[in-house]
Amino acid sequence: MNLVVGATGMLGGQIARRLVESGKPVRALVRPTAAPASVEEMKALGIQVVEGDLRDPASLTRACQEVTTVISTATAIGGRQPKDSIPDIDLRGHKHLADAAGGSEVRHLVYTSFSGNLQTSEPLGDSKRAVERYLMEGNLGYTILRPTFYMEGWLSPLLGFDYKNAQARIYGAGRNPISWISFRDVAEFAARCVDNPDARGMILELGGPEPLAPLAVVRIFEEIGGRTFTVEHIPEDLLSAQFEQADDDVPKSVTGLMLDYASGDPKDMTEVLRAFPVPLTSVRDYATRVLAP
Repeated sequence: MNLVVGATGMLGGQIARRLVESGKPVRALVRPTAAPASVEEMKALGIQVVEGDLRDPASLTRACQEVTTVISTATAIGGRQPKDSIPDIDLRGHKHLADAAGGSEVRHLVYTSFSGNLQTSEPLGDSKRAVERYLMEGNLGYTILRPTFYMEGWLSPLLGFDYKNAQARIYGAGRNPISWISFRDVAEFAARCVDNPDARGMILELGGPEPLAPLAVVRIFEEIGGRTFTVEHIPEDLLSAQFEQADDDVPKSVTGLMLDYASGDPKDMTEVLRAFPVPLTSVRDYATRVLAP
């Protein structure tokens, strides 16, 4: 049995579906407050649903029974609920999960972190690095996935890249390349790690097929959509001031990631693709899909 933690989210849901499609049994950990429609959709796919919470160690112990692999994508960023916090979910919650897995039949935990090149010290990143260390110092088999910036998030209206209206918000000068990655490709890497003994103990730095500066991304969207974009730049000094003034973990973390975006994050995927030959989605592929009539 494979337990997916975060299965109601975009990435976790995609991982669960890929495992089901490949014939693997899947159990999803969902909160009692999960949207009923999401739960029913999972059940319709043949996914076994169990209630639990990363803040409740006993529920994690129950969820890990008869499980051999755990895949976790859960985070307080995005699907945040009242009383959620990054320390509770992204730090202590994942340590509870590792402890529950280590005390049961689980042999492998696939943990979704983020790029090792991101250097700004902020609550989310600090929590993820602490969980990485916790896994590496423990006795449980692990694989750590370190994807760079998701194109579906950072190249979307959610973060100011409004391609439907030909408007783009750029953090910094927009000249430093990033190896933008699709969450669908990260899901494929995670699914391929489940039964691959070579994945145990590995840290996989993940990016897309080519590094592109944000301004180069805008040009691709302009070419495909046939419209000139209005570009808004958010200067790094303004981001730094916002970062220092932020008094909540989530906005501080997001602003820290914006500073890392401004610095760029190119990745050479040659060695990773040799071990895990996943067809990668390009920014051009993504732009063609989202701009389709």
